Amino acid sequence: MSNNTENLDLEDELFEHFRFEVPKGQALLRIDKYLMNLIQNATRNKIQNAATEGNIFVNDIPVKSNYKVKPFDVVTVMLSHPPFENHILPEDIPLNIVYEDDALLLINKEPGMVVHPGHGNYTGTLVNALAHHFDNLPMNSSERPGLVHRIDKDTSGLLVVAKTEAAMTHLAKQFEAKTSEREYIALVWGNVAEESGTIEGNLARHLKDRMQMAVFADPEIGKPAITHYKVLERFGYVTLISCKLETGRTHQIRAHMKHIGHPLFNDERYGGHLILKGTTFTKYKQFIENCFKALPRQALHAKTLGFVHPNTGEMMRFDTELPQDFQDCIEKWRNYVKTHNVDEEEN
Repeated sequence: MSNNTENLDLEDELFEHFRFEVPKGQALLRIDKYLMNLIQNATRNKIQNAATEGNIFVNDIPVKSNYKVKPFDVVTVMLSHPPFENHILPEDIPLNIVYEDDALLLINKEPGMVVHPGHGNYTGTLVNALAHHFDNLPMNSSERPGLVHRIDKDTSGLLVVAKTEAAMTHLAKQFEAKTSEREYIALVWGNVAEESGTIEGNLARHLKDRMQMAVFADPEIGKPAITHYKVLERFGYVTLISCKLETGRTHQIRAHMKHIGHPLFNDERYGGHLILKGTTFTKYKQFIENCFKALPRQALHAKTLGFVHPNTGEMMRFDTELPQDFQDCIEKWRNYVKTHNVDEEEN
């Protein structure tokens, strides 16, 4: 029921998978035990994970796994994919494969490609392409072939895909144990104060906007998430940063950066598509619109991916260039700061 990895254009809507009305004579019972008795093949761990991620509701309110059901409660289990999404149609879609051997392959995903089928995206996904190009890929815990981790639809960059069951298990354990190396490049709003820092905070679905993730102080809500960042280049009103993930939660970088007051540039879901810093000059507004047109998505690229090869034990590290749209946007900012004194312009 749970997948803790990054992508969420695939999780931006919840779909009802199960609905139960608690009968009149039901004694008080923890909801995880209650659902174990009703859902075939459900383990208590999976149910608890679903509750942690805010996917179990009682009377339309998300509850924790220790909630005790009572007569006439309406219990629903909502997941990020429609019940029929696992019917995968193979499609001949080109893939940018940067490395491949008998155990795995590395893909440099283009922005705009959804990783796996979900609401509104049942075809044209990376998984549809994998089903065409490769036979008998192993299934992950969410019954998605080959996927070890995910990145958002509009995030570009590196993904590792397992070709064997042994590789899937080995790689998944590395991601879970936080021994894999993942570096992202992001352009964020604002002049980040520190040259480097660490953001820690549990992530779970936003209580009011289910399409966002949010940071919670309560350690019992959500899952721990740690992001290490470093400033690469400053442009006054925006900052280019490197983010290294210690954990890989849904929307981790996007939610963490918003939490510290620096949403990703042109990240519509987290408010970064608005002009959050800068001047009131008309020419500046036009400049930002031109930047948005150059980079019509959130400014996030999965640049580096490192892991131990499941067969050879060798440490492998892959690196990619920023895609052209990202480079074009950065170049516009470089040119802007050359011709404007951002310290003196009115805010």
